[in-house]
Amino acid sequence: MQRSITGFTVKDVAPADFVSAYSAHLKTQEDFELPKWVDIAKTGTHKELAPYDPDWFYIRVASLARKVYLRQGTGVGAYRKVYGGSKSNGTRPSHFRKASGGVIRAGLKQLEKLGIIEKHPNGGRRVTRKGQVEMDTKASEILATQIEATGGAE
Repeated sequence: MQRSITGFTVKDVAPADFVSAYSAHLKTQEDFELPKWVDIAKTGTHKELAPYDPDWFYIRVASLARKVYLRQGTGVGAYRKVYGGSKSNGTRPSHFRKASGGVIRAGLKQLEKLGIIEKHPNGGRRVTRKGQVEMDTKASEILATQIEATGGAE
């Protein structure tokens, strides 16, 4: 029995729980298309190999959706810094490298196609009304299942 909980947002749910649940939701969407290069692409120059998880693109797009929700008006360049990391140069010192802009841009375009986000007039992206309702509903479902799992103690 699914209890209906209202008044909760994405900010009330643990990030890992939301991203895993929302990526599973995106995987069921018919309009969501994986890019043809998804099985061979690296996520940045600081990585040596492509991701092992076959659903990595859904997870990245769900994470992007959460980040756009939390900080609207942020663009591809800022997300490249967020998802970047340290490049190992062997015996030489490591240096920070940005993530792949193509992966981020493709994810944002898929979210735009689904109507979850839109371009912000001042640059970057922002969440649409439909996207906010959808993500808040998913967050409420996650909290409802967590409350049921703990025995209903609120």
